[in-house]
Amino acid sequence: MEDIKVTIIDREGNSHELLGPTDMNMNIMELCKAYELPVLGECGGMAMCATCQCYLESDTALEEQSDAELDMLDQAFFVKSNSRLGCQIQLSDEINGIVLRLAPEA
Repeated sequence: MEDIKVTIIDREGNSHELLGPTDMNMNIMELCKAYELPVLGECGGMAMCATCQCYLESDTALEEQSDAELDMLDQAFFVKSNSRLGCQIQLSDEINGIVLRLAPEA
């Protein structure tokens, strides 16, 4: 099993270093929930609620956003140019060291 490091900055500005397995098909939203960070993920990772919205704060290259992710972000609050849905970011070796900030709750 290979773990990667993910840094999540919560809504109070506190930084959390998480270890995430790359062999379990997990995403950022699921990892945050596993560490009991305040991410709702109400839709269960289907890109239908934006309750796992976060801001990419590192120079980590991510896969292009899907139409579903872009459509959901069009309807979400507090969207910025670096907004992503945590449920759409799969844990992989390519994102090792990623830094994300949780978006404010609507």
